[in-house]
Amino acid sequence: MVHQAMVRVRGIVLSSVDFGGVGPTVLALHGSFGRGAVFATLAEQLQGTARVVALDQRGHGLAEHGGPFTRDEFVADAAAVIDQLGSGPVVVLGHSLGGITAYQLAAQHPELVRALIIEDISTVVRQPEVSHPVLDVRGWPRYAPTREALAEAIRAHGVLEVDYFLLSAVVDEQGWRLLFDYSEMMTVQHHGLGDWWHDWLASSCPALLLHGQRSTMLTTGMAHQMVHRRRGTQLVEFPHAGHFIHDDDPAGCATAIRDFLSTISDFGSAGSGSAGR
Repeated sequence: MVHQAMVRVRGIVLSSVDFGGVGPTVLALHGSFGRGAVFATLAEQLQGTARVVALDQRGHGLAEHGGPFTRDEFVADAAAVIDQLGSGPVVVLGHSLGGITAYQLAAQHPELVRALIIEDISTVVRQPEVSHPVLDVRGWPRYAPTREALAEAIRAHGVLEVDYFLLSAVVDEQGWRLLFDYSEMMTVQHHGLGDWWHDWLASSCPALLLHGQRSTMLTTGMAHQMVHRRRGTQLVEFPHAGHFIHDDDPAGCATAIRDFLSTISDFGSAGSGSAGR
């Protein structure tokens, strides 16, 4: 049974969605503009393999607004949530900016992270390594009369993955709006820019890197470098997926994660290597 609850950590209220399931606990961290609900389909497919708990992180979804939005704050929030779960070290799955948080969490709190699953994010997030690392949302409409009108307004700004943003769409007396604050999201994204190689290489737990070969956020060359330079890291590539692998290839994404989880029953037993899909 899916259970959503508000959780207070470090003086801020976040939202947690426990999708249930059998197996190791997987803490799922969404990317910029996201919320825990983005992992609903994946969590359903992993029901017999893992218990997925997904956060609405600070400034996102149903969580409190207001910063600061530094990398350290997101990492500390995730660490506090794991402490509250009380289930020992967990597998941490992070998509996009949540992936950076995940491997920074493993670097700073190795005792909390059993293994990493990183969905399509680089260790260097800036131009020219990433062509468009920041999505400018400052001109997006605050309200629209219908959900479809809001979707059309987002598409008009050149965004293709509209469904991802609409998971944060709600309606009130003024119309349809997105839960996140646009200026806060600009700050969140800018704090994610940088060279994070040190953090990626600072942990030694087993790791799985998922790469969409049509992604604009992680090049194939960088994905192979990340696996080559960090021991105990496996790579699964998705030729027909972009940045949102869990949406573009949900079955393949779930299969890759199930296969990986089957290798980590004994902590540290996963070896390095690369696999294609």
